[in-house]
Amino acid sequence: MLIMFVCLKAASVVLWLFLEVSVCSAVTPQPNIVFILVDDLGWNDVGFHHSEINTPHLDALSDKGVRLDNYYVQSVCTPSRNQLMTGRYQIHTGMQHSIIWPCQPYCVPTDEVLLPQLLQRAGYATHMVGKWHLGMYKKDCLPTRRGFHSYFGYLTGSEDYFSHVCCSPVASEKVTRCALDLRDGEQVAHGYRGLYSTELFTDRVVSIVRTHPRTKPLFMYVALQAVHGPLQVPERYVAPYSFIKDPHRRQYAGMVSAMDEAVGNITHSLMEAGLWNNTVLVFSTDNGGQTLAGGSNWPLRGRKYSLWEGGVRGVAFVASPLLQRPGRVSRELIHISDWLPTLVGVAGGSTNGTKPLDGFDVWNTISKGFASPRVELLHNIDPLYYDSTPCPGRSSVFRLAKQVHSGFNVSLHAAIRSSNWKLLTGYPGCDAWFPRPGHNDSGPAVSSDPGGQRRRRRRLKRRLKPVMLFDVDLDPEEREEVSERHPAVVDYLLRRLDHHQRSAAPVTFPPDDPRCDPGPSGGAWGPWA
Repeated sequence: MLIMFVCLKAASVVLWLFLEVSVCSAVTPQPNIVFILVDDLGWNDVGFHHSEINTPHLDALSDKGVRLDNYYVQSVCTPSRNQLMTGRYQIHTGMQHSIIWPCQPYCVPTDEVLLPQLLQRAGYATHMVGKWHLGMYKKDCLPTRRGFHSYFGYLTGSEDYFSHVCCSPVASEKVTRCALDLRDGEQVAHGYRGLYSTELFTDRVVSIVRTHPRTKPLFMYVALQAVHGPLQVPERYVAPYSFIKDPHRRQYAGMVSAMDEAVGNITHSLMEAGLWNNTVLVFSTDNGGQTLAGGSNWPLRGRKYSLWEGGVRGVAFVASPLLQRPGRVSRELIHISDWLPTLVGVAGGSTNGTKPLDGFDVWNTISKGFASPRVELLHNIDPLYYDSTPCPGRSSVFRLAKQVHSGFNVSLHAAIRSSNWKLLTGYPGCDAWFPRPGHNDSGPAVSSDPGGQRRRRRRLKRRLKPVMLFDVDLDPEEREEVSERHPAVVDYLLRRLDHHQRSAAPVTFPPDDPRCDPGPSGGAWGPWA
């Protein structure tokens, strides 16, 4: 009798577990994934970082989601997009230098398995709208050949927001070529002249969402042109910012507002379509703000194209009803290369078949508040780097003769983060602290550090050294260089840089190919090889 009771009880437990699993699988199918990548958005360009620019939709989404305040991207767009799509550092794909220019015959190596390909294998419908900028010299490089079922957008790095024409200098021929750059699938998309790209791309996203069958999981990659230059936006978005005196900043603010509205419209369409309750939405910038085009990274040092925090610390958040601990600000270390393993994991997919990943699955960090598995990240090692753009307080580019310390050539443009420490070598890029918009003071912000102590309010003389160390937890503005106080940390991080450099692929940065010429009239940028 006792044995029968035990058996019946065991059977009921098994049945209960079976029903529990069945119910869970019925109500929690694979989540929809929407990844919104904006271009050149600075740290001080969103309302939730106390900007003078209004971003009500971003603020509301991030309030209910998880803000990522220790999140890093690359200092310029192609490498960031490359790492997002591959989950690998750009030193491992040969793309550690600069961007892909329209006439350069290369792209993300075609033997790399990209994020949309992995999600396709997991059963997702994959769509991309917006900026590609990962190479297009041959058809095998196009988004539709790299895992996206549909594509609507432009292939180069920037263009006119209304005419959708991209003009690019061709160094080898000392000419500038201009041509249409807009594709629907693999076909040139005519008939959109005069439509503002932020609104045009949003309309296409909303259309895809409305017609998407709810029986199939959705991956939507929205790579907005906003808020990259040129500074163009319909006047209605600029009007509320008449109080901003700087005309560049005023136009830029209007562009941010248009982008914020676009994110609100995309989110609303997901709700209307009944998809939101099972959607994970990621919002990220691709690099720091470009101060030459209205952006602001205040109070962080530097700007786009530099390895200072202003160039690589990114604005980001995750919004989703699926988050287990929403309404938080996460200070855990997260990198743009982490999205591939994280999102494939969320989708129930597999990363089998990829090359060795540098990214980590950080879903438990974001959703549950666990510690990040990442304790180190390589910002970059670029042996060809130079920055000729004007930098306040510097009359010429900072150059160093070759010097080797702990096995690493410290004249190279490089940076690495480990725990609270950040080490920079060579010339990191423009090192100014650009003032808060509307203010002339570029001194330290008056705020509390993570330890609760008020930071000292003083100006520091800008003095660059071949090797610089900062405690970016206590000093995110990178004002106090501390390498002389911590020689053991410096030695360890230089050895880590040497370790990474030994695994680096050769830099791929070929000269322009004259066959890229889209033609004097009626042509369009696209594959030529």
